[in-house]
Amino acid sequence: MARVCWPYFDPEYENFSTRINPPRVSVDNSSCNDSTLIKVDSVNKPGILLEVVQILSDLDFIITKAYISSDGGWFMDVFHVTDHQGNKITDSKTIDYIEKALGPKGQITEGSVKTWPGKRVGVHSIGDHTAIELIGRDRPGLLSEVSAVLANLHFNVTAAEVWTHNRRIACVLYVNDDTTSRAVDDPNRLSVMEEQLKNILRGCEDDEKAGYTSFSMGFTHIDRRLHQMLFADRDYEGGGLTNEIEYPPSFKPKITVERCEEKGYSAISVRCKDRAKLMFDIVCTLTDMQYVVFHAAISSDGPYASQEYYIRHMDGCTLDTEGEKERVIKCLEAAIRRRVSEGLRLELCAKDRVGLLSEVTRILRENGLAVSRAGVSTIGEQAINVFFVRDSSGNTVDAKTIEALRKEIGHTMMINVKKIPTTAKEPEASGWAKTNFFFGNLLEKFLA
Repeated sequence: MARVCWPYFDPEYENFSTRINPPRVSVDNSSCNDSTLIKVDSVNKPGILLEVVQILSDLDFIITKAYISSDGGWFMDVFHVTDHQGNKITDSKTIDYIEKALGPKGQITEGSVKTWPGKRVGVHSIGDHTAIELIGRDRPGLLSEVSAVLANLHFNVTAAEVWTHNRRIACVLYVNDDTTSRAVDDPNRLSVMEEQLKNILRGCEDDEKAGYTSFSMGFTHIDRRLHQMLFADRDYEGGGLTNEIEYPPSFKPKITVERCEEKGYSAISVRCKDRAKLMFDIVCTLTDMQYVVFHAAISSDGPYASQEYYIRHMDGCTLDTEGEKERVIKCLEAAIRRRVSEGLRLELCAKDRVGLLSEVTRILRENGLAVSRAGVSTIGEQAINVFFVRDSSGNTVDAKTIEALRKEIGHTMMINVKKIPTTAKEPEASGWAKTNFFFGNLLEKFLA
């Protein structure tokens, strides 16, 4: 029998094109009057668009326009960006970071992520921690119960991000031992914690889908991981739930899928209320659904955004059946709505201490408030918590409740209360809270 000899492939061949054609990045503040132009030219590779958009989103940039083209072996992007006040990006350190992060020496790879000790989820790490994933059926007071269990088991929450959508809750928490401030790797302690958290997530129901926990998540950006968790949980199928918030017509995304016969693409058109990280949420979802973006055009028209993507599945197929189209529309609509938070925004800043999150969430629960989204971070000795809340019926929080909150917690921490505007892209910050204190936004600011 003749022996089959396969051709030899140099393992470095895959990176050869990148080495001879390294990415070119330019930050241009002179070509456009009202925004900074960031141009990226690079050899094309799977996931590169999400990689670039993720970096820009983590810097809290508002993308007002973008043009993407990646047909063939080359990837070309132009982004028009501003800060949250609508100003150009002029800080020299920020510009230097952009050029390094998107350039040949700063490409985001698994190897670079693994250099962070104790890494589990996200591109950011705060000290030595254990990362926990939770997903389950949402209900008023659930976050308070979770944080109380962790406090009772002597776990300190150093950072967390919580999303709710269609009566499902997903969160990633970073915890450590409350005495040693080290990651907890004792399997017995972790097993006890997992069992108690499962019981809370399950509540009074026997349905296994009611909730689950996990301690090993791999190397994934925290916002992307939350999208993946809710997508895997099929939260996009939860339309029509009676207890869900009724969004006004202006908030409902208008999504269409058509076939582009000339080039053999499926064209996805999205028009919805504009907000920060909108492009990231859409590109993230398309990528995790195994679709490749070949061309895209993004623009903002006042309070609304128009985004158009020309895609194919990774296997080269377009969206040909009505079932496929309907699924993509539902998934994109869910991705857009997961980060939408109506109602009241509470920003709390205090000296960090063990059990602080448990105490704050207990007070919110006792005042009849349900948390729809939350971001928790610890920077040095300061704990910075942001909660989006509404009353347990889904209505706007009344003035009496706000005053009660101020009296109860105002003497131990700084509190800033803001109603979410219905037209602005993001609530305008005031006083000490000039940053969106979500763990996914910390980036290098506090880790350098």
